[in-house]
Amino acid sequence: MRRRWLSAAALCALGVVTLGAVDQAQTPLVKADADRLEKKLAIILERGAMTGPPGKALRTTVTDREVNSYFKFQGAEVLPVGVVNPIIGILDAGRLTGVVTVDLDAVRKSKERAWSDPLSYITGVLELRVIGRLSAANGKGLFQLESATLGGVPILKALLQPIVSFYTSTPESPAGFNIDQPFDLPQRVRQVDFQRGSAVIVQ
Repeated sequence: MRRRWLSAAALCALGVVTLGAVDQAQTPLVKADADRLEKKLAIILERGAMTGPPGKALRTTVTDREVNSYFKFQGAEVLPVGVVNPIIGILDAGRLTGVVTVDLDAVRKSKERAWSDPLSYITGVLELRVIGRLSAANGKGLFQLESATLGGVPILKALLQPIVSFYTSTPESPAGFNIDQPFDLPQRVRQVDFQRGSAVIVQ
């Protein structure tokens, strides 16, 4: 479940560089931040596994530095094969920026494609940049895409969606994450409140 959740989070920044990426580049990421997030995730997962009424709300603050440090030091364990070097920035009012490197050959070869499918002709490992807004309340989340570029070229949602679907596909959810569809927040999370540089997860 943790792998599924973190993969989705990373790909929301795909499908989750501006200000966030610039800030992270100025100050090196450290493993202490990754370890801090690991402990917070353990608490969130423990709370999510509880049965019965949730009781008093648990609020866990997560920073974009912690997330980016976690991806840097433990990304090989939680990210899909072919997704590397994600950097996420949390702006105001749920607005997210993200950059990640993706293997387009894996996407292209995942199924037979018609000559009219642009993914038939895109090859190699390219940088994907995304800006969007994530709302998360009442146990539901919704990501609203603002813009995306692939290899520096602006792309439409119609091209972004199959990339996101491929890298978020699981045996339980073979179609992967749908950018346009609301989704259930995992681990009994009720809402996520955003401010610049951090998010408060409410269970």
